[in-house]
Amino acid sequence: MHLFTDVMFIEQPPTFYRLLFPHSLWRLPASPKCIYLTFDDGPIPEVTPWVLDVLDSYGVKATFFMVGDNVRKHPEVFRMVVERGHRVGNHTFNHIQGLRYWTRNYLRNVEQAASLIPSTLFRPPHGHMRLPQTLFLSRKYRIVMWDVVTRDYNKTLSPEDVLANVRRYTRNGSIIVFHDSLKAEKNLRWALPKAIEWLVAEGYSFELIPER
Repeated sequence: MHLFTDVMFIEQPPTFYRLLFPHSLWRLPASPKCIYLTFDDGPIPEVTPWVLDVLDSYGVKATFFMVGDNVRKHPEVFRMVVERGHRVGNHTFNHIQGLRYWTRNYLRNVEQAASLIPSTLFRPPHGHMRLPQTLFLSRKYRIVMWDVVTRDYNKTLSPEDVLANVRRYTRNGSIIVFHDSLKAEKNLRWALPKAIEWLVAEGYSFELIPER
């Protein structure tokens, strides 16, 4: 899941981009202050169980936006996420970008994932969709974008940079994105525990993305 290109705003999407998707959820301010921790691109056995152990150690629940084909290949990891009390969401079956597909084919891919992921939450890979795709999906799903993307997947960033993104951009109601993927693993293993510790120290509670 990447947002724009590296020369544009990535960590916190600007207002003009959010306005392109008025049917989507970007942030949920609340009192007392809270954040919504989310993970994209899993589940995979190399990373997801470790993430679950970290979350358990801090008593934190999160929402996992899963790729359908990964659920097909690793059903036991999928069950681990659900059985430990976390929420799941649809991230398409093949992690495809909506702008590159005709609406009919994109929706078919989403529904293929839905056959394995029982959820009314959907997050588009890369944050890109055509308007008809958005309109059709919003009838059935709560489309969840994000307020902070950590960029843990970016191999040009250090783990310290990933943590700095969390500390710089998080605010009340932020939907924060990490990735339980091999691409993000190195940064994730260092930054995730420290990010949780910082968020707790700042007085944030952790909530699950509400379903429709």
